[in-house]
Parts: sequence; C-alpha cells; structure tokens
Amino acid sequence: MSFRLLPKSAFPAWVEHVRKEHRVLAPVPHNGAHRFVEIEAPEQVDMEYRTTILPPKKAMLPVRESLLRFSTDGGQLEAASQPGPTAILGVHTCDLHAIQLLDKVYSQGFADQAYQARRAHTVLVGLECLSPCSEHSFCKSMGTLSCPELFDLHLTDLGESYALDVGSDQGAELLIGFEGLLEPQPEDYRRADEVMNEKWSRFSYRLEFEAAELPSLMGVSAQSDLWEQLAERCLACGSCNLVCPTCTCFDVVDEVDLGLKNGERYRTWDSCQLAMFATVAGGHNFRAGRAARLRHRFMRKGKYQLEATGNLGCVGCGRCAQACLVHITPVDTWNELHRRQPQMAQESSA
Repeated sequence: MSFRLLPKSAFPAWVEHVRKEHRVLAPVPHNGAHRFVEIEAPEQVDMEYRTTILPPKKAMLPVRESLLRFSTDGGQLEAASQPGPTAILGVHTCDLHAIQLLDKVYSQGFADQAYQARRAHTVLVGLECLSPCSEHSFCKSMGTLSCPELFDLHLTDLGESYALDVGSDQGAELLIGFEGLLEPQPEDYRRADEVMNEKWSRFSYRLEFEAAELPSLMGVSAQSDLWEQLAERCLACGSCNLVCPTCTCFDVVDEVDLGLKNGERYRTWDSCQLAMFATVAGGHNFRAGRAARLRHRFMRKGKYQLEATGNLGCVGCGRCAQACLVHITPVDTWNELHRRQPQMAQESSA
C-alpha cells in the first residue's frame, strides 16, 4: 500500500487548488438529501454523504444536453460547445464501477463523441465506502464495494486525514503545486489497514446467491410469472431508470424556434419503462406491456450488459429501490427468481 496523507484541515485548501483549473462537482446537501453540483466554495462539500439523488454520470451525460445548433436554410450547422476540465469529488466505489461500464458502452460500435469529449476532460476523485449508503445498498453482493481500476485519485477516511492514492497522470496533476500533503508514518499505514479490514463487517451480502449466477438465472426466468405479478404494482413511471448510474438510453429531439429560422438538436435521458419507449414506425410497440418492460430492465442489468461489455449492468447502489413508489427492488426481485429457479427449470424442460 502506497499513499500520501491529505489532512482534513488542508482539504478546503486543496479543493480551492483544484478549482483554479477545473470546475468542481461534489456532493452537496439538498432538501435532506445530497446531489452532485458545481461548487463555488469548499464549505459546500459534504464528504460524509450517504448517497446522491442522481448519480455522477450526469457530468458526462447531462440530463439535457445540447448536441448542435442549426439554421433551417442550411447556412449554419455547429456543434454545441463542451465544458472545460471538470473534477468530480467524492465518487463512491459503486459509481466508479458504473462509470467504467458507461465508458465501455459509449466507446463500442458508433462511439458517442459527446460523451467521450466530456469524459476525456473529467477527473474522478473516488471516496472509499466505509458504511452502507442506505438500507437498499447491496454493493457487496455485486462486487462493487472495492475501488475498480478506473480512478484518478482515491480518498480513504482515516479520521483526521484522508489516505490519498494516485491512479492516473490526470490525478497526479491535481496535486502539482499543492504543499499540504504529508508523508504517511508507520501508524498511518496500520490505521489504513484497520479501516479497510473493519469496513467489510458493516456490509452484508443481500443476494441469496452469487452475482456471477445472474446471467443464467435471468435466462431461465424469461417466462417467469413474477414479471406479470410485479407489473400489477408497477406504475411505469421510469423513476428507476432516471436515478440509475448505469442506464444509458436517451431520446434525441430537433426543436425549431418560433420564427422557423434556427433550431437545436438536444438529447434527454429516457426510460425503457415508459409506455412509448419501444414504439416504432407504424405505431407498433414491441414492449407494450409493463411486464415485458420490467423484464427487459432486469435482463439488461443482470444479463445483457454483461454479455455486451463484460460488466454487470447493476452496481448495487440502491437508488432505484429508494425511488420506486411501489417498492419493486432488485434484491427482492432477483432473490425471488432464485427461489423459483428449480420450478422454472422443471417447467422449461417439460
């Protein structure tokens, strides 16, 4: 283990140091919860937050993003400007895993240039999770409780200071010229070991099976009666998708001004749980029923994304469970499918 020490007393000065060259997004209290917003002063930052309403992916994939502006006579067509260097502070390990998945999704096939442009100018400062974010967190089950390879800087709370690990050249650049860092002493290394060892007992495995079994479980569960049963409760509101750190779908809209001379193409987050999401030319909707849309959502999280990218599409953050008004949760759904697995396997072979 090799790290530097960032005393908490020096943390505000370091945030100001970063703000000289970057716009800084960080967790900030908001109406009893937290959200990632661009800060104007270090005092706004709350590094002891539990979770945020929306994931930090919104820095690379804004809720509403202008793609280009145009004139209807064809005389103007220009891409929207991208923001400058950005640093996101306090990204929990589950969200780091989610961004790792997004990087793969938006670089495959026809690479998403807008996402990649923002991502290339974004530095991730991770924060080690030492206690569950909420009663719905199941990151330990999903293997996202540890920091992935993807990070630029990573902070671990040791009490009076942070252990600071450097993961990239971009991360190292955030430390250039800052004189508040200290060299760790032997007791600091012992404290870091204690913190990392003690944290695991605070988290519990909430799935009744190994996450590696999810793809096969989803495969035999495609025709399960559970989807219709859940659909009777589901409101098809899309809240689960809108708070999810790994959902990637968006809608693209061309909007012309009232004078019919100029326009803008922009995209907004979309949800596969909305009734019109799968409607195509001719008015055909190939997932018109709520049960089909629910099944598709869980298939993407537990099977499709793994097959496409090598990463499961769920990181166990628990945001969707918190947002769902009728208490449909990944943990309850997957555990129930697991309990029904022998019956489903028997029916499929009959």
